[in-house]
Amino acid sequence: MIAITGANGQFGVLAIKALLKNTRPDQIVAAVRNPEKANALKTLGVQIRHADYDKPETLAEAFRDVEKLLLISAVIPGERLRQHRAAIDAAKGAGVRVVAYTSLLRADTSDLALAAEHKATEEYLKKSGISFILLRDGWYLENHTAALPAAIQNGVIIGSAGEGRFASASRADYAEAAAVVLTQPSHENKVYELAGDSSFTLRDLADEVTKQSGTKVEYRNLPPSEYEAALLGFGLPKMIVDVVVDADLKTRNGALDSSSRDLSALIGRPTTTLTEAVATALRP
Repeated sequence: MIAITGANGQFGVLAIKALLKNTRPDQIVAAVRNPEKANALKTLGVQIRHADYDKPETLAEAFRDVEKLLLISAVIPGERLRQHRAAIDAAKGAGVRVVAYTSLLRADTSDLALAAEHKATEEYLKKSGISFILLRDGWYLENHTAALPAAIQNGVIIGSAGEGRFASASRADYAEAAAVVLTQPSHENKVYELAGDSSFTLRDLADEVTKQSGTKVEYRNLPPSEYEAALLGFGLPKMIVDVVVDADLKTRNGALDSSSRDLSALIGRPTTTLTEAVATALRP
């Protein structure tokens, strides 16, 4: 069986749907913190099991009879490493043979604030003795397109990335790659740098939105302090704002750009383009 942690999240749902293309639903375990919120997953026919990082006994039961585990990185910075270690320990105790982990692009060398916990998780997983697959995901296209309605209304996309480039791909692209490595042979103990086939600047994003929406949208590059204040003013949590601002600043030095074609090679098709992502976001 294959288990997926954080299965109630957007990535988890997409990964399960990708797995269902060639895996029987009764061979898929959706490991979730709140089973009562997993009704959508239940309709897919997969097994729902309670898995709370802070309750190790639930992890042990969730991973029972599981051969392969997709460990989707936890959400809260500062808590991730502890939670990941708990999941890896439980997987080892349950006899899980392979753990695929959704890490960060070039986690071992990246200077992104997010990288430290990902790097430490990778090291812990390697030392566990379990066969590993490291899926070093770049930025999601959805990180750029989620706020497009507001951008069109205000005529502006804000950021602090300057002319930095993002080799982003869709969340579905990354989830499909995860399903591939868990269901096909010869991926164990490998590291994949996953990114979109082409990169773009936030100015390119603004131009594409202008083209598709028919409304002029410009990119406004802000000093980091002003960008932070704006995001906080929108009601975003401070921990999220810190990550977003840091990512924009580090992107100026190439932190989220990549020439790797690992992702398109795994999924057997080109990655989702900026044009496609904007069209999806603007679709009624």
